[in-house]
Amino acid sequence: MVYKGKRRNTKKGRGGDTGEQIVRVRIPKSGQVLGEVEQLLGDRRMYVRCTDGNTRLCRIPGKIRRRIWIKEGNIVLVEPWKVQSNERADILYRYTPQQADWLERKGFLKGLEEI
Repeated sequence: MVYKGKRRNTKKGRGGDTGEQIVRVRIPKSGQVLGEVEQLLGDRRMYVRCTDGNTRLCRIPGKIRRRIWIKEGNIVLVEPWKVQSNERADILYRYTPQQADWLERKGFLKGLEEI
């Protein structure tokens, strides 16, 4: 019996999860480095251990302060200041755990091995 007005989803290829998700990752440009948050200091400041070997006092700029929430252990994209470049920096982006895994697999986090 065929009912008019009711259609079944018979198109192939729709729905169904393949289990693999496409991950789009922001790669550091020149003058930017990756880092791991070591300690939260309050007032939007934190210590970040960077892949170039420096530990920097980083801040979250006002334009992205309310958009991202950062915890200890997160992988972040950091841009060092022009003055005091080895000591201070701004945080530009926080990576999701899936993106951080991709960065580790591709070798971008080589400077962050445990000491």
